[in-house]
Amino acid sequence: MSNLNILISGSGIAGGVFAFWVLRAYPDANITVIERDLALRLTGASVDIRSSAVDIIKWMGAEEEIRKQMTNEEGMQVVEADGKAVATLRATGKSDVQSMTSEYEIFRGVLAKIFIEPIIKRVKLIFDEYVDHFEQSDNDVVVTFAKSKEVKTYDLLVAADGLSSKIRGMMLNSKPQDQIYDVGVHMAYFTIKSDLLEGGRLAQGLNSTGGRAIYLRPDPDPAGRTRAILMNVTTSGDVEKKERLSKALREGNESYMKLMEEMFHDVGWKAPEVLQGMLESDDFYCSQVGQTRSPKIHDGRVVLVGDAGYATPGFGTSLAIIGAYVLAGELLSHPGDVKTALERYEEIMLPFAKNSQGGSGAMQLFNPQTQWGIKTRNTIFGLVTWTRLDRLAVAMASVIGFAEKKCPMPDYQWPAR
Repeated sequence: MSNLNILISGSGIAGGVFAFWVLRAYPDANITVIERDLALRLTGASVDIRSSAVDIIKWMGAEEEIRKQMTNEEGMQVVEADGKAVATLRATGKSDVQSMTSEYEIFRGVLAKIFIEPIIKRVKLIFDEYVDHFEQSDNDVVVTFAKSKEVKTYDLLVAADGLSSKIRGMMLNSKPQDQIYDVGVHMAYFTIKSDLLEGGRLAQGLNSTGGRAIYLRPDPDPAGRTRAILMNVTTSGDVEKKERLSKALREGNESYMKLMEEMFHDVGWKAPEVLQGMLESDDFYCSQVGQTRSPKIHDGRVVLVGDAGYATPGFGTSLAIIGAYVLAGELLSHPGDVKTALERYEEIMLPFAKNSQGGSGAMQLFNPQTQWGIKTRNTIFGLVTWTRLDRLAVAMASVIGFAEKKCPMPDYQWPAR
């Protein structure tokens, strides 16, 4: 199995981590990575690393470089419309018991680059390409490419192509959106070309009525910048507002920006500066947030990794790292038996991912729609931080050995480097 021939669709975090570990297991493997974009997509908002993913980045030897390039965010400060801080939820300083701000806050593109750089010369990377369709047999999967129209045969097709994975749709013979669970959140991300946090390392967040929220997060760029998020949280009954957001999303960035100006102009705090920064930004990106709830994450020799198989807002990056590692580990543990390797991968990852996704309504609970709900939440947050109950909880968790739930991964016997 040393000449394992693999096609990975997607050059992001899941694809990079999987390629790294497969080459550790099978140094002579032939790996092709295709990417729809014209270059590596090295943009994106801040992501974090938690649970078993922390162990994996250490085993990869990537922790030191990740720490060098982190955002250095120290916590989250909750503010009111007049700018008054009502609560400060700080990072814990521990990697096994983390708060809202992780010990590993890093921009998505920076992390993706760290993962793919060590192996980029050992894989064949093709840009502006994607899978048009595939056909399987017991021994291989035959892929037809969309742009080149080439037809090639592989031992394994790995879909690391995100939340709206076309490969998942083909694998399940359905529309990709059929497996996306709407959590009632629309978000816009962009970089403001000035430091609205005035050198502070605490992120700041404001909630306003109607499920509107503004988050400002630090950017270590010496030029002085701020990473901004405009979030709209809708309830299941708010059909009209949800459709307005989704319609603007379909129409494109200009339409969505116009809607954000309309929706956020009256929330107070730094909204005018944020909206102006949005209009002047070079990297505006908007999306509907959802979970991938797929009934299975492999079929024959086609397998889903990361958001393609189990997108989970707030934990998706960690799940992508864990899933990529487990898939490569199972291929290592079952040489010459792709079928069994993929079955074991699904047995490990699917239950863990489903448990990590939890129930519905979490975003609505933490982002109230009414002024009374916001005031009540802020009072609770303020009481917790004023009495230092958050710090006490972390200390007690460490003493009794409580930590974030980890994936039940086998102890894979990786070859020495």
